[in-house]
Amino acid sequence: MEKGILCIGSNYRRKENLALAREHLMELFPNIRFSTEQETLPVGIKNQAMFSNQIGFFFSHLKEERIKVELKNIEKKAGRCLKDQEKGIIALDIDLLLFHHRILKPQDMKREYVIKGIKEIFKTETKETL
Repeated sequence: MEKGILCIGSNYRRKENLALAREHLMELFPNIRFSTEQETLPVGIKNQAMFSNQIGFFFSHLKEERIKVELKNIEKKAGRCLKDQEKGIIALDIDLLLFHHRILKPQDMKREYVIKGIKEIFKTETKETL
């Protein structure tokens, strides 16, 4: 089994969409653990709506590409579409940050809310020890 860290975020119907994401992620990864939701400012987006973000830590036998496909399917279930995204409306964004000892999104791993969420899940662990 490989370990993974993901980040879920939404700036539209935030509570509802993060709850939907957690529900589907728990089906995909029964052992997943989540940090507390954090409200954050938008990064690189036109829409100034606040985001809710949450970190998830899981183990999986699935291959990385299969996981990414499943994450995109969950985003679509929440109503994510290109038209809204162009307006800065993000119903749901799920990014695989780390998998199989590889950091896939180095810039995201440096974000304060990601570090805080990881620390919350692991209590004493930091991004350097992952």
